[in-house]
Amino acid sequence: MISPISSSPAFLLTACLLATTAHAQKSVDVYLTAKDSGERLSKVATLSLGGRGVLTEKEQRIFVDPAKTFQTLLGIGGALTDASAETYFKLPVEKRRELIRAYYDSEHGIGYSLGRTHINSCDFSSASYTYVAEGDTALKTFSIAPDEKHRIPFIKDALAAVKGPFAMYASPWSPPAWMKDNNHMLRGGKLKPEMRDAWARYYVAFIQAYEKAGIPIWGLTVQNEPMAVQRWESCVYTAEEEKDFVRDHLGPVLAKSGMADKKIVIWDHNRTWIFQRAQAALNDPEAAKYIWGVGFHWYSDDAFDNVRLVKETYPQTHLLFTEGCNFPYDRTKLSDWNWGELYGRSMIKDFNNGADGWTDWNVLLDETGGPNHVKNFCYAPVHADTQTGELMYMNSYYYIGHFSKFIRPGAKRVISSSTVDRLLTTAFKNADGSVAVVVMNSSGEAQAFALTIGQQSVPVSSPAHSILTLVVR
Repeated sequence: MISPISSSPAFLLTACLLATTAHAQKSVDVYLTAKDSGERLSKVATLSLGGRGVLTEKEQRIFVDPAKTFQTLLGIGGALTDASAETYFKLPVEKRRELIRAYYDSEHGIGYSLGRTHINSCDFSSASYTYVAEGDTALKTFSIAPDEKHRIPFIKDALAAVKGPFAMYASPWSPPAWMKDNNHMLRGGKLKPEMRDAWARYYVAFIQAYEKAGIPIWGLTVQNEPMAVQRWESCVYTAEEEKDFVRDHLGPVLAKSGMADKKIVIWDHNRTWIFQRAQAALNDPEAAKYIWGVGFHWYSDDAFDNVRLVKETYPQTHLLFTEGCNFPYDRTKLSDWNWGELYGRSMIKDFNNGADGWTDWNVLLDETGGPNHVKNFCYAPVHADTQTGELMYMNSYYYIGHFSKFIRPGAKRVISSSTVDRLLTTAFKNADGSVAVVVMNSSGEAQAFALTIGQQSVPVSSPAHSILTLVVR
């Protein structure tokens, strides 16, 4: 089985990168992914921190302070959808093993530690479906049989490769059609007031069924994209309706069912409205007591500051990036370098603004950007050509890996400050004491900088259009 991650360096950084100091106290392992090179998460050097040197205003530096800590990392990962699972089972067995190792093995892959899946069907299903018969508010017919052919075996294969903590959460795209005022799973509509209790019990039935199947569920989001009327599975909640549903139904029903430990995440939509939706729910103490955090997507303006505002206003509330992908799909553009840089920029800024975790959308799609029953095709970090069995790794896979492989669950974010805008950075201190510093250069020119921690420093060069992870031990 061939790992998609390069294991031997073919790229030499500049001479200054290789500088060492005899009296250095800490080593720095350097991992690189760079455009127009063969480097993909390649270990290219081991450096040593030495003297700090003379500081000058024009010198580019990354200052790291491991003593000042912020949020604790929940995990980094992607969504295990019907589309991903169906594509997975079209692959030869050896390619399935390669994919699982590439994503979930922390040594030979990128060590995903967070997963999302869907309750009922979503757009990335081959058809719409639910788990109960029409009108069954008692949920006597509840069955996850639609998931048992592909999705559940796929998730279990992924979990079997994980070493260490893994958090799986679930999101509904739509209740059954008969629970909604438009009598349809697609095109928006609202949950009927008289169905709120039955719908809350539906989440409990899902958790029980999945856990019986061997898949622990860490938490739930209330509704995927509750402000959007989509041509696929969707359901609209106002801020007040979402708050009331959590306060009066979902929270109490989970508690009554012995599931008070399951985390509830509200919003699960774009950063643009995150503060207003958080404010509406978290200003109500009776609703807030059930809410673990606020989820968000990237499908509108960046609005990174809105994430920060939620954290500053509600410091005890957790923040979770729940979905992002690039679209529309065009197979001829799989190798475009900008896809990975969009991920790197978002992850750095979301973490620096307080996010506890970061979840990509589909972990795997086919050569068409699907399957998808409404032709809403998009990119995934890995695509499979189901005709040839080939796996195609986009650069976004490697960019995500620069975080997920080296920043592990339980890590604490620490200060990482860049003196120039062209070098984006974030850093985390892992439980083993190592500090992972991510530095992204999306400019068209190499950027020399000095990594500085306390009174020690080492010169580094970041190639044009590259991302580095510097692991300090």
